[in-house]
Amino acid sequence: MKPIIGLVSKHKETDRKRNLTYICDEMKDVIFKNNAIAIGIVPSMKKITLVNQANETEIYKNLENIFTEQEQDDMAKQIKLCNGIILSGGTESDAYEMWIAKFCYENDIPILGICAGHNNLVRGIGGSTKKVANPELHRQAELDYVHSIIIDKTSDFYNYVNVEKMKVNSRHQNTIDNPASLTIAAYDEFGNIEVTEDKSKKCFLGMRFHPESLYLIDKLHNKIFQKFIEICSESTKNK
Repeated sequence: MKPIIGLVSKHKETDRKRNLTYICDEMKDVIFKNNAIAIGIVPSMKKITLVNQANETEIYKNLENIFTEQEQDDMAKQIKLCNGIILSGGTESDAYEMWIAKFCYENDIPILGICAGHNNLVRGIGGSTKKVANPELHRQAELDYVHSIIIDKTSDFYNYVNVEKMKVNSRHQNTIDNPASLTIAAYDEFGNIEVTEDKSKKCFLGMRFHPESLYLIDKLHNKIFQKFIEICSESTKNK
């Protein structure tokens, strides 16, 4: 039985007043090509609360009050259809992504956070982000390697890739400031946090880079999804 992976949609306001709820093709493609099924997790609310470094702490403190009980119930029911969840990257972040991260943490649902999704994974359990000191070294061509990361050999993430150093791409301007209760599994060459995790969970893993952009040409990046889907497959046996 193939596991079902819920891809949390992003929300974008347009100047035409026809707002978008979307999922990037790369993300759904990597799930299907690794023998799982991708479905979209979409918010039912019309009012979207954008998150940035200025308001992330205040939103976390009031997370349960941002949505109605019905809106929370709608999202919870979508999540429970899935064996695992992915928070994707993007230029904007929404409060419902933080809520989903917290929900998965409290219910031990496997979740992967990528780039902005990593921010929301950390924010959802009370952590915070900051601007990188040298953004010109972190926002390059989408498919190119930009720098290496150094991986803690005792981390769960090491068991995903089985190397202590790997090359990654990069197209972000923020990094994790306070990882809350999460353990740091990898740094970049400049000392920025690249991967965080909670070893007490089935999978609560976040990363700054975009493995979905490199999985076709780099087996290490594909291993991340293979391992995540393997963990999610175990959840199908309990449903």
